[in-house]
Amino acid sequence: MGLSMAVAEWWVERWERQQRRYAIDREERFTVIADVVEHVTTGRRRPLVVDLGCGPGSLAARLVERLPGAEVIGVDMDPLLLELARTHHSSAARYVDAVIGADGWIEALSLGRPLDAAVSTTALHYLTVPALRRTYAQLAALLRPGGALVNGDHLPQAGAVAGALAAHVGRCRARRLRDGDHEDWESWWAGVATEPELAEPLAERRRRLSAPVVGDGDGAADNGLSVSDHAALLREAGFAHVVPVWQFGDSCVLVGIR
Repeated sequence: MGLSMAVAEWWVERWERQQRRYAIDREERFTVIADVVEHVTTGRRRPLVVDLGCGPGSLAARLVERLPGAEVIGVDMDPLLLELARTHHSSAARYVDAVIGADGWIEALSLGRPLDAAVSTTALHYLTVPALRRTYAQLAALLRPGGALVNGDHLPQAGAVAGALAAHVGRCRARRLRDGDHEDWESWWAGVATEPELAEPLAERRRRLSAPVVGDGDGAADNGLSVSDHAALLREAGFAHVVPVWQFGDSCVLVGIR
């Protein structure tokens, strides 16, 4: 059974609602990421952008709205989310099934030319430190001079006092923004399990999650790195300029410029 457009739209909309519970000012963060990509690609006719951990295509769709001439490649390891992306946001990107940081993931992108930007939202904090260090170095090599890595993620402040204060402010902000919708991560996946049109990619997802992990490409848990830790790894990888351009609580947009 194939996935229909109507069913994909329904589940992507539910995905958007549950993600808003976890990403503080999610739309503003998307907008800031697009602002940065627009700035670093000014004057380029068809900028090439890779979306790391693209999920169902949420960020890719917003990028092509802002930059309709951009070529976006979305990469993710989740077959169910990729199926939603390919159906609901088919025109936003070319989607690639690969594990970020694992052997061969760069070749799977089939880039053909240097990247103008790499973007990500709430994906890179799952990589182990060795995989993240390797991924940052790979991206630095793929980006043209002046290109940018733009990471919107949960990046805490360093130190117990600063970290606790920022996290508290973020939680307070999140409570103020909630609109009464009760969709969350668990209810979304529980609902997906009852959807016949998603049975096949869900079964494949479960198969992959139950398989032994080879190497250290997917950490499967938060690596715990602070925003300053990420900045240090980016500089180590060869990024000439690293700056957090937006942060509220633990929600941050960190930019590395080649």
